[in-house]
Amino acid sequence: MSFSLIGGGARSGKSAFALRRALQRGPERIFIATAQAFDDEMRARIDRHIAERGSDFTTLEAPHDLDEVMRRLALPPTRPDVVVVDCLTLWLSNLLLADLPHEAIERRVDALAEVLASAPFHTWLVTNEVGMGLVPETPLGRAFRDISGRAHQRLARSASEVYLAALGMVLRLRPGPVELAEP
Repeated sequence: MSFSLIGGGARSGKSAFALRRALQRGPERIFIATAQAFDDEMRARIDRHIAERGSDFTTLEAPHDLDEVMRRLALPPTRPDVVVVDCLTLWLSNLLLADLPHEAIERRVDALAEVLASAPFHTWLVTNEVGMGLVPETPLGRAFRDISGRAHQRLARSASEVYLAALGMVLRLRPGPVELAEP
């Protein structure tokens, strides 16, 4: 089928946009969460997001095995109408913090791109654009920025639709021409 990549900064409107679009795709909806609750604030944030989605989505957690979870969803008898993954950059940071070598992470991104491009359902892949800010001051921060940037480039090449969210506005970049997708 196809997948859509939507990137942007924190609180830019990208997740809400992906969820609204997913609601239009059919009744069998899966939300794949990549966040991990390491503290009370994050646990509360995750609980709030689950409550906001309500019964509209079945939630699966995949902080480390996103590529494998997507592969399993593409196999019979599972056939969701749509999947929302939120978010790619948390998955990448989880892999980086698990001490996976950069080359192994890039292979996992390639595997994810392949399964997304061939899945029998549509996927909305949400990610944070981290390359538009200051150069991180630590080696880990720079590695994260570099891995994220390469992952975004790889996935954007395979995506049927690419969106950029900024200032609460969403621009469709692919297919062209560039236009406002939603105010």
